[in-house]
Amino acid sequence: MRRERGSVGVASPAGSRLFEEEPMRRVIGMDIHRTFAEVVVWEDGQLRHHGRVDMTRSGLEGFGRSCDEWMRLSSKLRATPWQWCGFCRPIASGFLPAVWVPDERTERLRRFVTRRNQVVRHRTRVKNEVHGFLQAHLVPKCPHADLFNRRGRAWLERQVLPDDERAAIARHIREIDRLAEDLADLDREIAREAVDDVQVRRLQTITGVNAIVASGIIAAVGDIRRFREPQKLVSYFGLNPRVRQSGLGLAQYGRISKHGRSHARAMLVEAAWAAAKAPGPLRAFFLRIRNKRGHQVAAVALARKLAVLIWHLLTKEQDYFWARRRWWRQSRGSSLSRLARRASAVSVAAVRLTPTT
Repeated sequence: MRRERGSVGVASPAGSRLFEEEPMRRVIGMDIHRTFAEVVVWEDGQLRHHGRVDMTRSGLEGFGRSCDEWMRLSSKLRATPWQWCGFCRPIASGFLPAVWVPDERTERLRRFVTRRNQVVRHRTRVKNEVHGFLQAHLVPKCPHADLFNRRGRAWLERQVLPDDERAAIARHIREIDRLAEDLADLDREIAREAVDDVQVRRLQTITGVNAIVASGIIAAVGDIRRFREPQKLVSYFGLNPRVRQSGLGLAQYGRISKHGRSHARAMLVEAAWAAAKAPGPLRAFFLRIRNKRGHQVAAVALARKLAVLIWHLLTKEQDYFWARRRWWRQSRGSSLSRLARRASAVSVAAVRLTPTT
């Protein structure tokens, strides 16, 4: 088989134990291209060429009917296309570990969180362009907290700008309003998916972790049991420091690796900044690091501490001990529940407005 960069991986259905119970008797390997795949089958120590398969739904279903073991992977293949590939002999011998594949619900929540992140990034880019227009014409900084709220927009209307720039700003503001509506729709969809999730509610007991951050972390982590220790979860988020060491020399620790899921890491840093503003042990930890290393290092260190805390809470199935109980009791009627009720109200209104025959 030919290995292409980014095209080869090893995967197994969620919860499966490939090499712990009995050795694999049949392994299917695929060299994936955009429109076709070259298939080889390793079975009973023999490697044979299966042929070329079209990378279409009908082609893959036909290939699945010809391979019994492939039928177990057909549902996963529809959920994560073009990812079921690997090296036959190494995986059959146990030299390559299997990749955990999220279940359908986790994959769906991941898609919602990813789309929300794309909308937020697009909205931020549009806002930055508006600020760029103002800086290009030496307009002073907006005296209000937000340039795009009601007071900020009223201040923006009073600024002296060329007609073409003013028209461009108006188009950008309309785009920001449209993106805000899309963001609200995605928040409601995430609320529907996670409103009954015990793990999401448990993470919300942590200071600084709101409903969206908790949902994003749960979507990224999936099954917490696949992380044997908290350091594994820290590495998965890319919050572990780089280590350089040669021989018996002293180890040199650098910046964080930034490997793994960048969006979940950004969410943890966002939660760390929020936790640093609320009284409690997390804020005390932030202030202690800040006095030695500065704000940025303290925020990243607190994000790493949150990752360790999340591992312990999800593994031991316990709520955060230092949670503000009064706030938590009040928030049970808000946050995800409020979004879910809002989504239900929209559904009920849609039903009422539907004409009857």
